[in-house]
Amino acid sequence: MSKPPKTTPSSPVTQFEWLADFRLLLYLFIGFRLLMGVVYQPYTFERYKQDGSPTVIERGMSTFGDLRYYYYFARQSVEGDLPYRDYWYEFPPVSIGLFAGVYGIGQLRGQFSYASWATLIGFIMLAFDVGNLVLLRRLARRLHGEAAAVALPWFYALLAAPAIFPWWTFETLVVFLMLLSLVWLLEGRDRRSALVTAAGILTKYTPILLLPTIWRFYDRKLALRYTLIVLLIVALVFALLIAWGGRMAVASLLAQFNKASYQSVWALLDDNLRTGRFSPTDTRLDPDTSFKPYGNAPVIPAWLRLIPFAAAGLFIFTRRLRQDDRGIVAFFSVTIILFFLWTQGWSPQWALTLTPLILLNFPDRNGVLLCLVIGFAGFIEYPAMFMRTAETEGEITTALLPTYVTIILMRTAVLIGLVIALYRLLIQEVGHERA
Repeated sequence: MSKPPKTTPSSPVTQFEWLADFRLLLYLFIGFRLLMGVVYQPYTFERYKQDGSPTVIERGMSTFGDLRYYYYFARQSVEGDLPYRDYWYEFPPVSIGLFAGVYGIGQLRGQFSYASWATLIGFIMLAFDVGNLVLLRRLARRLHGEAAAVALPWFYALLAAPAIFPWWTFETLVVFLMLLSLVWLLEGRDRRSALVTAAGILTKYTPILLLPTIWRFYDRKLALRYTLIVLLIVALVFALLIAWGGRMAVASLLAQFNKASYQSVWALLDDNLRTGRFSPTDTRLDPDTSFKPYGNAPVIPAWLRLIPFAAAGLFIFTRRLRQDDRGIVAFFSVTIILFFLWTQGWSPQWALTLTPLILLNFPDRNGVLLCLVIGFAGFIEYPAMFMRTAETEGEITTALLPTYVTIILMRTAVLIGLVIALYRLLIQEVGHERA
């Protein structure tokens, strides 16, 4: 009896060559999210309490998110009550411009319900998330080569945070602008990068944290030009808003800096056991309410707790660091994380901001595990724990407090560990220069 011929197994690259087909990943990425949006389309209905008063119940992908909150302001804006003039709104103008614009266009064809508006916003955010996937691949190839350009988009696509947060908030747009500004910066298109950074700041303030990276890694002429482009655009838009809205616009632009602590170690010290809240929407006609924290005053003032984080940032800034593209991305990541540790609260959507930065700096099993830990702990904290606080009007109870404290301390420890790991990455192979 003759023996069967020996076969040589295919190499892993040949065996799984289809994994490198980025079009296939895009089909799966878009298809899965589109189907989730269709099957779990956002909608609301009324249910009556025992006393006969109605309460609005939300279901679908947007449940536990902020879209219904933004829908209220979008509808108000289109109906004539404008943000920055008639009421204060706690973010820069890009987000409310998007939300009100979508509502206004939808209303041209008649009544535009929350379900239709929220679904359309979710699909718009999906488009930006596709952009995030493309930009992550582009950055991964530049920083680590073709293997990482294949693997990192798959990692991103399979994580929960990128699939959920486009239906909860506009952080996906912020991440897109952040990654695009990084891509163009590394590719030498600094003017384009500066314009995108300005757009990012006009969406949410965090993209301004790219400026320290510019001053640390680029020559002073470029850094000055970049900074002037960013600040002049932002200052011009803010000046126009203030000239138009007066004190209401000032209240809007400063509201984030007056917010009480929430979901952080600072919130534990202040005994603020709620999510990050502003005063109710029915108080927004008074600009003074934006300056009143909706919670206890800080035990440690913001300027005082800034000292150790500014010192840590200055220490890293003045060290001899690697000068390649990986050094730039790592330094920007450190800056973002130090800001998250310093600021008065923790927003769950920041897990989405950190995800591509973690993957780009640690393109391996450890990076994926870090994303999973931050995301998993975040979703346990919110919404899993806070959905059990209805009887206490959104405040963490004594029974939940040990778990709540543990999650906050664990997340803080992970972020501190990330800062240390990134610093070690920055001082490795210091002689590396940018190509």
